[in-house]
Amino acid sequence: MSSFTKYKDVFLILISTLLYVIFAYYLERTEFYKLLFLWFSLFTCFFFLIKSKSINISTLIGLVILFRLIFLFAIPNLSQDFYRFIWDGRMILEGLNPYLSLPKTYIQQGLHPIAETSNLYAGMGEMNGSHYTNYPPINQLCFLIAALFASKSIFGSIVVLRLIIILADIGILYFGKKLLERLNLPVKNIFLYALNPFIVIEMTGNLHFEPVMLFFLIWSFYKLHQQKWIWAAVLLACSVSVKLIPLLFLPLFFQWFVNNKINATSIKKSYSDKKLKWITTFSGIKKLIGFYAITLSTIIILFLPFYSSEFVNNYANSVGLWFRNFEFNASFYYIFREIGYLFRGYNEIAIIGKITPILTILFLVIITFFRKNNALIPLITAMLFGLCFYYFTATTVHPWYLATPLILSIFTKYRFPIIWTIVIIFSYQAYANNPWEENLWFVGIEYVILYGFLIFELLKNRKYYKIVK
Repeated sequence: MSSFTKYKDVFLILISTLLYVIFAYYLERTEFYKLLFLWFSLFTCFFFLIKSKSINISTLIGLVILFRLIFLFAIPNLSQDFYRFIWDGRMILEGLNPYLSLPKTYIQQGLHPIAETSNLYAGMGEMNGSHYTNYPPINQLCFLIAALFASKSIFGSIVVLRLIIILADIGILYFGKKLLERLNLPVKNIFLYALNPFIVIEMTGNLHFEPVMLFFLIWSFYKLHQQKWIWAAVLLACSVSVKLIPLLFLPLFFQWFVNNKINATSIKKSYSDKKLKWITTFSGIKKLIGFYAITLSTIIILFLPFYSSEFVNNYANSVGLWFRNFEFNASFYYIFREIGYLFRGYNEIAIIGKITPILTILFLVIITFFRKNNALIPLITAMLFGLCFYYFTATTVHPWYLATPLILSIFTKYRFPIIWTIVIIFSYQAYANNPWEENLWFVGIEYVILYGFLIFELLKNRKYYKIVK
C-alpha cells in the first residue's frame, strides 16, 4: 500500500486547506486562470472527500468549520457587495433609513453620515451607490449587528458579517441533517452543500447572505414535516425577509395542505369516503389560507419599521432593475436578446424582462396544480425546478444565486445544481477584462455542460420511472 493510499484523506485535507488559504489571501478577481486552477482543484478534493468511506460524520463537520474559519480574516476578493452591507448597517445605527437615500447623493453633497463614508462608497462602486438598497429587513438586521460591534472598522465589520454567515451554515447543517433523517435520505447528502467549495467561497468568503435565508428555509421545511405549519409559516417569512426568492415557492404549498395524506388520516374515518374527501379538502384549504396569512403578515410586520411611501417606490424600483436593466450570465435571455437585435436592431431587455417573470409564474402554476406535491420530497423537487426555470430565463444570474438550488437538490434525486456550482466559475471571466465585459463563449460552455447534464438526469429518471411502472 503506497503512502498516498494510506494517508489519502490527510493529503486531501491538507491540500484543500492550502488551496483555500491561497484563494482567501493570495488571489485577485482579475486572475481568471489562477482562479480556474484553484476552483477545479478544490472541487477535485471535495469529490474525493465526499466519496471517502474512511471519513466519519464528525470529521466532515470539523472540516465544514475549518474551511470556513480559514476565510475569517480575509477581505472578500470576488465581490464588493459587502461595502453596501456595512453602509446600510451603519445608516441604521445612526437612526437613518437606508431605503430612503442613495450613497451617491451623500458623496455629491460632501456629507459623511457614517464612519468611513468615502472608503465605503469607493469600495461599493458608483453603480451600487447610485441605486437604492434592496436588502430585506432581517438582512438589514445582520448589517446592523456588524455596525454595533464595528462601527468604525471595515475589517471588523467583515469579521462580524462572516461569523453570522458561518453560524447560519452550522444551523443549516443541524436542521438539514435532522430533515434528511426524517425523510430517510442519506445524512451525508448535507455535505454536498456544506463542504461544496462554491458555498465556502461564495458565501463565507464573499459574504453573501444566502445561508441566513436558507437556514430559515430548511428550518421551515423541518417544522412543516413535523406538521407544525404555523411555525413553518413564520420561519418561511423570516427566510423571505433575508432574500425575496422564497416568495416563488408560495403557490407550490397548495397540494401539501389540500391533498396531503397525513391531513386525511388525522380526521376521524366515521364518514363516507366522499364526505371524508370534502372535509379533508376543506380543512386543508383553511390551513393553506392560514399558512399564507401568517407568512405574509409576518413579512409585512418585519418591513414595518422601514415603511413610508418613499420606501415602497424606492424598493420597487430597485427590485425592478433586475428585470429591465441588469444583464449577467444569462442563458435563454441572451438568445432572446439576439433575436431582438436581429428583428428590432436594439436591446429588448425592457420587453423581455417583463415577459420572463410571467413565464415563470405560468410554469409555477402548472407544477402547482398538475404535479403531485403532497409530500415533502416532491414539494422540494417542484421548488427546485420552479426556481431553476426562473434562473434559466432570467436576465441576471449571479453565482451566489445557486446556493438555493444546491440546498434543495440534496433532498431530491437530482444533482445538476452541483454541476452548475462547478461551471458557474466561467462567469467570472468577465472580471478579467478591463473594462468589464462578458465573453459569451465562456457563458455558452457553462450552460452547454449544465443543460447536457440536466437532460441526462431527466432521461435517466424517466427511464427509472418506466422500469418501476
